[in-house]
Amino acid sequence: MQTILGANGVIANNVSKHLTQYTNEIRLVSRNPKKVNETDQLMKADLLNAQQTADAIQGSKVVYLTAGIPYRTATWKTQWPIVMQNVIDGCKQHNAKLVFFSNVYPYGLVEGKMTEETPFNPCSKKGEVRAKIETSLLNEVKKGNLQAQIVRAADFYGPHTPFELFESNGVR
Repeated sequence: MQTILGANGVIANNVSKHLTQYTNEIRLVSRNPKKVNETDQLMKADLLNAQQTADAIQGSKVVYLTAGIPYRTATWKTQWPIVMQNVIDGCKQHNAKLVFFSNVYPYGLVEGKMTEETPFNPCSKKGEVRAKIETSLLNEVKKGNLQAQIVRAADFYGPHTPFELFESNGVR
């Protein structure tokens, strides 16, 4: 079972489409999930609720966290730590691996290349939130409590992103 938490966003839909090359056991989880593939299993859950998150993870080999939270700093500060802790706890409880799709906000302004060794140095409040939740995840990995990785890209990356919509309308 491969479970996508935060189903039906741009990243989640693309991950779901590609996972069919490896499995037909895909669970899409969100407050209002919709099928991407014919065989998708749908599950309603609020990732701010620890029990609903754990229930959504149960039986999963790999969990993909692709959730989006409204793009307001105050909302990020209150909700992201809860979501991340619920997902970490659920993955640990059910021995599931975690793939967290994130952005480059924790790095702040970087001169040169970004690598796995680039230190977090956020220059924004949202970057501080991301650095905090990613540090909590990385600490669990370092302790050996969880197998996880962070997949990182800049905003508006990939097919079917809002940027692609802007570009098609002549906006740059």
